[in-house]
Amino acid sequence: MAIEKTTDAVVLVGGQGTRLRPLTLSAPKPMLPTAGLPFLQHLLARIGAAGITHVVLGTSFKAEVFEEYFGDGSKLGLEIDYVTETEPLGTGGGIRNVLPKLRGEHAMVFNGDVLGGTDLGAILDTHRTRDADVTLHLVRVGDPRAFGCVPTDADGRVTAFLEKTQDPPTDQINAGCYVFKREIIEQIPEGRPVSVEREVFPSLLADGAKVYGHVDSSYWRDMGTPEDFVRGSADLVRGIAPSPALDGPRGESLVHPGAGVAPGALLIGGTVVGRGAEVGAGARLDGAVLFDGAVVEAGATVERSIIGFGARIGPRALVRDAVIGDGADVGARCELLRGARVWPGVTLPDGGVRFSTDV
Repeated sequence: MAIEKTTDAVVLVGGQGTRLRPLTLSAPKPMLPTAGLPFLQHLLARIGAAGITHVVLGTSFKAEVFEEYFGDGSKLGLEIDYVTETEPLGTGGGIRNVLPKLRGEHAMVFNGDVLGGTDLGAILDTHRTRDADVTLHLVRVGDPRAFGCVPTDADGRVTAFLEKTQDPPTDQINAGCYVFKREIIEQIPEGRPVSVEREVFPSLLADGAKVYGHVDSSYWRDMGTPEDFVRGSADLVRGIAPSPALDGPRGESLVHPGAGVAPGALLIGGTVVGRGAEVGAGARLDGAVLFDGAVVEAGATVERSIIGFGARIGPRALVRDAVIGDGADVGARCELLRGARVWPGVTLPDGGVRFSTDV
């Protein structure tokens, strides 16, 4: 029997998304539009493509938004169940919390923040052929210092879990995707916060459990910061990051139906223009993410920035590496650079914020 048929998918989507504020004040991070679809939809499409049909979403922050949008999952060919955490339980506690909804002998657990391109079937194959208690997806990265490192032996068995370190012994990092045997989840303490990285995995190693790594160099990005969110969205648009949820050709921009782009506007770098959004003549959008209903007026420049629902960027304004909240109004000739964040509904007058001395 194929392991896919005995495997549930568990997606942990309970985070507050604080690093992406102010966008996450109105919507949970996994529901933010990414290449025109809720971020979570790309992951759900990959789960379905791997032959897994039953998905349990572990929610807490704005939990109702997920069920309102995805319902029972039938439109995506899935069966979706929902479990809401009333208090934060950590990664391990969140997995234990969904146990009553699990049906199969195995559970493939995903961090809802990650945009990935790995072959999920290959991870399941590793889990099956090793008869592993837990299999971790490990991805090789150029600079592993910002991540937890996971060394493996010649057989692929995990030998240690190392927190972020300045001198990592391996370039293999924990990619936030795990396959558990059901009985391992049953052993996680119930009703209290538990970390898989700090508590569950180290204790499994100490007990001699079979913990294996599935190592690859597939596309992988944690979408937690504005910079990563913009780059991940652009990579989807340009076809660098795969997603079965997107059809049609890849290219320098993705303009949704009902959006208006004036002649002479330049859209490059994987820019996304949401439904009903407007881009004025001579505007330059490079790696920009415009949510539905956003407006960029004539001659404005938006680079590597996220423009929230219904926000407006005035004529000849410059927005670079910034986040503009829903319904904000940035006046003409304003300059917002290097991590600037404008909260929802805020109005900046024409020329009201400048970095350069000329007016």
